[in-house]
Amino acid sequence: MDKILEALVSSSHSVPVKKAIVKKVVEAAEKEVTAEQCQALYTLTTRLIFLGEDAFQKRVGFQVLEAYARYHRADFELFFSKDFVLGLLQQGYGPLDRKDPAVVDYIHGCLRLLISCPSVLDIFSIIQTEILRMVCERPEPALCARLATMLSDFVQCIPREKAAILFCQQLVRTIGYFHCPASQEQELREYVDQVTKVSTLLQNIWKAEPVTLLPSLQEVFAIISSTDTSFDPSIALASLVQHIPLQMITVLIKSLTTDQNVKDTSMTQALCRMIDWLSWPLAHHVEMWVIALLKGLAAVQKFTILIDVTLLKIELVFNRLWYPIVRQGALVVLSHMLLSFQHSPEAFHLVVPHIVDLVESLKRDGLPTSKAFLLHFTELVHCMMYQYSGFPDLYDDILEAIKELPGPGEEKIKLVLNQSAWTSQSNSFASGLLRLPGKSETGKTGLINLGNTCYMNSIIQTLFSATDFRRHVFSLRLNDATANTLMKKLQLLFTFLSHTQRAAYAPRVFFEASRPPWFNAGSQQDCSEYLRFLLDRLHEEEKTIQVLMSAKPNVVSPGNGPSDDTGGETSAEDAGVSPVAPVEGKSEGNDERTLIERMFGGRLSTGIRCMTCNSVSEKEEPFTDLSLAFCPSTTSSPLQTEGPSEEPRGPCQGAVNGGSETPEIGPSPKPVTASTTGVHFVPGSSEPPLSVPDLVDYFLAPEILDKENAYFCQKCGSLQRAERGMRVVAAPEYLILTLLRFSYDAKCHVRRKILDNVTIPPLMRLPVHAPPPKHSSSSSSPPSSPLQVDSPVSSENLAKKLKPSQRDEEETGLEGDNGMAGGESEVGVWPAAQFVPYVLSSVVMHSGMSSESGHYYSYGRNLNGADGAQHHLANRLALGEEPGNGQTEPIALTCSGATHPKQDVEEVCGGQAAGDWLLFNDSRVTFTSLGSVQNVTNRFPKDTAYVLIYRKQDVTGGQNSTGGVTANGMRLGSEPPLQKELMDAVTKDNKLFLQEQELNARTRALQAASASCSFRPNGPDDNEPPGSCGPSGGGGGGGGFNTVNRLVF
Repeated sequence: MDKILEALVSSSHSVPVKKAIVKKVVEAAEKEVTAEQCQALYTLTTRLIFLGEDAFQKRVGFQVLEAYARYHRADFELFFSKDFVLGLLQQGYGPLDRKDPAVVDYIHGCLRLLISCPSVLDIFSIIQTEILRMVCERPEPALCARLATMLSDFVQCIPREKAAILFCQQLVRTIGYFHCPASQEQELREYVDQVTKVSTLLQNIWKAEPVTLLPSLQEVFAIISSTDTSFDPSIALASLVQHIPLQMITVLIKSLTTDQNVKDTSMTQALCRMIDWLSWPLAHHVEMWVIALLKGLAAVQKFTILIDVTLLKIELVFNRLWYPIVRQGALVVLSHMLLSFQHSPEAFHLVVPHIVDLVESLKRDGLPTSKAFLLHFTELVHCMMYQYSGFPDLYDDILEAIKELPGPGEEKIKLVLNQSAWTSQSNSFASGLLRLPGKSETGKTGLINLGNTCYMNSIIQTLFSATDFRRHVFSLRLNDATANTLMKKLQLLFTFLSHTQRAAYAPRVFFEASRPPWFNAGSQQDCSEYLRFLLDRLHEEEKTIQVLMSAKPNVVSPGNGPSDDTGGETSAEDAGVSPVAPVEGKSEGNDERTLIERMFGGRLSTGIRCMTCNSVSEKEEPFTDLSLAFCPSTTSSPLQTEGPSEEPRGPCQGAVNGGSETPEIGPSPKPVTASTTGVHFVPGSSEPPLSVPDLVDYFLAPEILDKENAYFCQKCGSLQRAERGMRVVAAPEYLILTLLRFSYDAKCHVRRKILDNVTIPPLMRLPVHAPPPKHSSSSSSPPSSPLQVDSPVSSENLAKKLKPSQRDEEETGLEGDNGMAGGESEVGVWPAAQFVPYVLSSVVMHSGMSSESGHYYSYGRNLNGADGAQHHLANRLALGEEPGNGQTEPIALTCSGATHPKQDVEEVCGGQAAGDWLLFNDSRVTFTSLGSVQNVTNRFPKDTAYVLIYRKQDVTGGQNSTGGVTANGMRLGSEPPLQKELMDAVTKDNKLFLQEQELNARTRALQAASASCSFRPNGPDDNEPPGSCGPSGGGGGGGGFNTVNRLVF
């Protein structure tokens, strides 16, 4: 029979004749046939099905196979064995590849013939395994559709339990690889039909085994959130959305939007691809999922994603409105995206050019569905034009196109806009997140604590409060070549502090750029050390730029050419730094000092006199801050009153910035008077507390170098007893004073904090000596090695003051004018000191018990250089002139017992109710008063002043024509105009303000779990320490390295 059939199909007979003979062969299947004949027929018909030359041969093969398999099922079982099926699935049939859809069709047909046979169970088992392997190989849509059809008919072939989960995940991923290169409508329809069959199979599996649903959806999200640029998932995945139960939307969206492991870039990619699904025809509920995800992201304040996706996809969504099959869903998504994007007209203006064409097209359509759609679309357009009015040039054509269509009323528009804003979305998805409060009543911007970065925040706010420094930073013209410099980052940070709309700014970029290499991120650090490092970095950067600029050929640096040399000015800008008005009487053309030198740089002259030969060695060196040690007899608590004493008051805690290994015992200091150092003050009572002028006096007072500290005299050629003294020879614009409060206790081997209260005068005068004329060979000893006053090591040396004994004082008195306290030495004659007035600008406070714990916050006052009346009153007070009578009397540098009327001092420095004193406590900024600054340690003993900045008042300065005050050319009367690139950065940042709300909410939520270091919201700053960090205050406790108290918030 097989020979007859084979000859027939390959003969040249007509088709009707062939069909008649085939019919006879099929009818013969009812008769008795030997097993060999059956096997031969099965082999022949299988070959015809797979390798037939035309459709007729394939059809004949299947008809004959089906007939004989039905009547001779036992023989067919032997033929269609599990080994035969395994061979087909793994190797194919002859030249036919195993991935050919015909293989699946053949197996599908044979399974129908064996459904009632016991052997089919073994075949199901084989197929379960092989079908999973096939899906993992990412088959084409046609093969997947055939597999889906077979598995839908024979669910026994679907993998079970854990294999079912894996099968669904792999099938989802396979759909993600589907692509349709066809352009003909019929081919497109076939492709859509194939995808529908596969998605229907997944739906059936999800219903039969619900445990497979969530892993499948997780796989969908993993695919669409992939950031791999080489892989673009197919929009065929949209066919799965309609099969997801709608009641799962809330659960799934909440899981996605609150999952901390999902990166913003992945979420952005996922949302963009879901919006692309709007292009998939016949997919229901896609718009519901897209809007649910948009609302979920708004609820958890992930506004960055919403902004990026809206601007990226708004035009694509609008273009979908042209296609009726997806128009309705696209309009729903478009409306939500536009109405919620309310902080900028940018998104709406992207689609404005296309509105008129769409409206005209819908009008011409004439279909009832188009008319209803046009009414909804027109309402959306009216709402957006109301929200972003003021663009008549953009809206005139639109208004003309829709003038005949009804529009919504103003009340409805307002209601729609209010309900659609991102900030109006339900916050049920993120009930644990906190929203940042609005900007404080001060109008100032705080700095977010990035994790124990209060030391940096307090320093930044202190520098920002230095008005002249801030204005000069704004005035710098930094070009692209300096884009990565620290000064550029500081300029940008100051810009944000001045112009951002946010309540608090997160200085992440500046923190990473300015953090010293030895500072561990997230751990406690010393704010004075950070300040010193920051100023040094800024100084060295500018010096490097100056060197590079001077090395350029044919370039005149701003300090080496005439002040009117335009070439020199251009070169300065090319190098990244524009010339800034100098001080000390130098012209703009010859002052090559850096901005840090001009603002914070002073000069200190150190002299050492050999008490044997009276030879003097002088060395002048720069400084940016003075490290003030506490007097040895006053560093124990409770505070002992000052006074002469011949006996030591016990071991002193030598003020150490790094630590002294040995305790110091010495006589108490002699009373400090104006005749000693010239820092004038009047004690307020018989037992006054220590004051800042006292510490400055102690810093400048002479000290005796003896015994292990003996001085090697070049003239004597041996170690000799000597006297060392210091004089300030150039006063900085801003005087930085660091109180060395952390000392090393040699007995207990711990670092302790000196908690002595120090009175902070609002006004202070610093003695400044003009340098004496130099004689080329007057000194018998060469100049001493440079002393870096602002380095930790030298600070320690300068801090260890050993006061002369009574015998020393007598010897010094006998030596007459050759003493350091006198005016004449071998190096020349020192003129009388000029007392430079300084006004308190800012104070950094440390709250805590030790250097290993606590919290930093700062007080600052934005001194206004343009206030001429204030300036001259400050000068009169600093000179001791009584306002109103012109008489000069000693001035008190403390608020209590002040010689001048209280209101006069408050007018200059801010009074008890003055609003220009501010408290900067990380992200919180509040009004405070000068009295709070001065009395905080009295109220909270653990909160002590650590770093102070005084601003110099120029006695000779005058008012310019515009009313602004100039001090040696350094005062800028007003804030300079903001440069374009800085304004652009602020504008962009304000547009991304919603993103910052998200980030700030996360930070505050994390900080809520730890001890807060800000004020409690229900009390003024007089009720509790500003730096309170829990029950112990300021971190409190012993501050051991193995305790949590060492953390600084």
